[in-house]
Parts: sequence; structure tokens; C-alpha cells
Amino acid sequence: MSEVDHVELKMTKVNVITLFVDDLERTKAFYREVFQLGVVYEDANSAVLQFENLMINLLASREAPGLIAPARVANVDDGARFQFTVEVDDVDDACAELLARGVTLLNGPQDRPWHIRTASFQDPAGHIWEIAHG
Repeated sequence: MSEVDHVELKMTKVNVITLFVDDLERTKAFYREVFQLGVVYEDANSAVLQFENLMINLLASREAPGLIAPARVANVDDGARFQFTVEVDDVDDACAELLARGVTLLNGPQDRPWHIRTASFQDPAGHIWEIAHG
């Protein structure tokens, strides 16, 4: 491809993240309760929930191969490979509210060497979320 044929590829905005989940109803209830999110779309295989700046698509794991084949869908027991971070005004207050909503913290609240206070928790499908302020 010559320089004249080059087309600018602009990929600078993430608007949807799809999470593969084994128990759609349980995971959807978790997101509605913990994050107080509304469902903007759902069918028998998925539920899309709206954050302020992006949507989370909870997709039944049995449907995921249709999206990612020939890649394989990992099992929950394979371990974490990423985490999502949500900024909060006060990590300690947010942890107290999460605990009141029945969430078990993986760690924190704690002050990190990079001058950010954090805590982490996991959704029912094994995805890790961090809350942070700094």
C-alpha cells in the first residue's frame, strides 16, 4: 500500500466492553445493584448496562465463541487477566457502601506507592473492578 493509498484509522474511543459470563441473571443483578446501572438492552443471551461514558455488555459465555472464534473463551478459574478501574471521590466511603451492598472486597482500601488509594472486588463472573482516588 503506497502512502497515497493510506487511510487514517482513528480508534480513540471505547464505547462498549463485552464481558463473558456464566450466569447472566446473577451477573446482571450484581451490576444493577452494585453500580446502580440501568439495562439499555437485553435478550436471552445478553444484557447491556450503561455507565456514564461506556456500556458493559454481559454476554452468556456459551454465545461468546460466535464472536471470538477461533480464539477460545477462558474459564473463570484460569485467573484474572485485566481489571477495570472506576474513579470515586472517597475510596473508604465507597468501600463501606460496597460492603453494605453485599460485595466482598479482594483488597483495600490501601494507599499505593503511586499515590492513589484503591480497593478491588470481583463480579460473579470473575471480572475484577478497582475503585480508586488519587
